[in-house]
Amino acid sequence: MAEFFEVFAAFFRKPRIGSILAFLLLYRFAESQLIKLVSPFLLDPRMKGGLGLTTSEVGIVYGTVGIIALTLGGLVGGFVIPRRGLKFWLWPMVIVMHLPDLMFVYLSQVQPSDFIYINVAVAIEQFGYGFGFTAYMLYMIMVSEGDHKTAHYAICTGIMALGMMLPGMFSGALQEWLGYPKFYLWVMLSTIPGFIVTALITIDKDFGKKT
Repeated sequence: MAEFFEVFAAFFRKPRIGSILAFLLLYRFAESQLIKLVSPFLLDPRMKGGLGLTTSEVGIVYGTVGIIALTLGGLVGGFVIPRRGLKFWLWPMVIVMHLPDLMFVYLSQVQPSDFIYINVAVAIEQFGYGFGFTAYMLYMIMVSEGDHKTAHYAICTGIMALGMMLPGMFSGALQEWLGYPKFYLWVMLSTIPGFIVTALITIDKDFGKKT
């Protein structure tokens, strides 16, 4: 038991632990709210601000097209990082992850009925999320380097889950209060913490490069 607490304590003695925790908790602050409301937004009738899709249509848009785009984004991220390293790609990935959230601002404001437009908008957002999430995963690996690597990576994943859970707890109530158009504008404002915490962290210039 003493060894368990020592491993846990060693994680929180890491240099710049404050910026590490802030990044792990807030990098996906906007996305953690957005993804909780995607399915309800797609399903809700247009009079309530949604897109009024059927369950099967949502399965295509979010469960098929979205997943494919998310996977492709992650694959592209995993392909490009070894060529220049995480430090070089961190800011492009932050931008590509957060700016496509504008697709849901467009969908909520315009409420397009064209099924192709809806699929393209969701695919763009999900591709950006997959691409930007690659940086997050690599950062967790970097933070976990050293003694107790496996245990410290597990701690990182627990903090990652907390960063998704906490904003998700109030996103539904917030959407009901604001309505979909204003909620997705709020999501765009919520990307700001992600940019701030990215500026606070330190990345080894060679980390992630293929040697």
